[in-house]
Amino acid sequence: MSQPAFDPSGFLSEFYISFWIPTAVLTAALVIKLPTIIRLWRDPLLRSVGGLLLLACAVFVFCTPSTIHRVNRLTGVPNISAPWCYSLITAMSAAGLLLIVTWRNGLSDRSAATRRAVRRVVSVYAGVIVALWVLFLLADAPVERVRDLDTYYAGTPFMREEILLYLFAHAAACLIASRLIWNWAHSEGLDAWLRWGLRLLGAGYGLNLVFSGAKLTAVGARWTGHDLDWLSTDLAPPVASVTAILVATGFILPHAGQYLHDRWLVRRAHRELRPLYRLMRTASGDSVPFMLRATPELRLTRRETFVRDVLLPLARYLDADLDRRAYDAALALGHPPERARALASAVAILDAIDSKRRTPDPAEPATGTDPTSLLRDIAPISRALRRPEEIEAVRAAAGARVSPGTPVGAGPDPRPE
Repeated sequence: MSQPAFDPSGFLSEFYISFWIPTAVLTAALVIKLPTIIRLWRDPLLRSVGGLLLLACAVFVFCTPSTIHRVNRLTGVPNISAPWCYSLITAMSAAGLLLIVTWRNGLSDRSAATRRAVRRVVSVYAGVIVALWVLFLLADAPVERVRDLDTYYAGTPFMREEILLYLFAHAAACLIASRLIWNWAHSEGLDAWLRWGLRLLGAGYGLNLVFSGAKLTAVGARWTGHDLDWLSTDLAPPVASVTAILVATGFILPHAGQYLHDRWLVRRAHRELRPLYRLMRTASGDSVPFMLRATPELRLTRRETFVRDVLLPLARYLDADLDRRAYDAALALGHPPERARALASAVAILDAIDSKRRTPDPAEPATGTDPTSLLRDIAPISRALRRPEEIEAVRAAAGARVSPGTPVGAGPDPRPE
């Protein structure tokens, strides 16, 4: 019993990706970038990014079969969407090249070579768009085709040249852009988020070559009497969708990734200060005003300010001799110098709090310890307070005498601030 022939078009139809999915992703990328583009409109790089994203959105809106049919019906011209969609794709290709030229040469580069490259890209692709419309006016394409126009009119005079022109212009732009992006992504000194963004952009532009190759192969098959229309109608559209998602993500990732990373660092710094903050709350007995809608940055600043404000008057109770002995003891216990410094400072602060409790108004400071390092290194000291057993070991080795009840370690914040 013979096996049924493999149907690639049916197989690919199961993996159909709606054009509205990449449109939504591209729109999200444009919305994220738009405030910066408007604020820094004179920046040619941002203008290029905005133009590329806007044109990419337009491509996926106007190249959907339903929109193609609607435009044809509204204008009363069968297949008028063809030169319009081809023009959008060509303009998007040009915008991608302009972006790479501007981005690669840097914002400060206003050389004659850069200006010539920009003018060359604009003039060549503007000429291609004009030629697309002239060829359409010369062609005879009376039958509306919303999905398979490229292969249906592959042998029609002037339409044939129009189809080849837009495909070759698109392929050339993607080939140049992907090569430049991949070279740049492997250069030194790039931020990790930017590097990954470039890799996604490079993958997107590289995959665009599959789109152009599938279309050209299907068109060429028509010339030789073969039917490979599924390459154009079933393979190329999902490839274009995946390409758009990769490109949009490549633009989003450096911005969103750096933003989320910065937010994470702020929240981590705020959380790391919790032990020292609690200790200073106990030592001062003061209340801190609570702001219901305070931003993470403001909460971190308020916490740092409060800790330093309480530490500063504690300087008169700090014992420099105990600080040195605690540092030597921490080193002897096997802690690295940075960790030993934090543990010694924690022991000195706990001793100062105990001394303040026993003698609220000393006639003279303990031994004149400089609080500069304490005010600077509040984060390592706070991390050291999370390990009370290590502090107790350093205390014992340094011979520190601390009254019972002196708080050590971390617990939950009594209040959010």
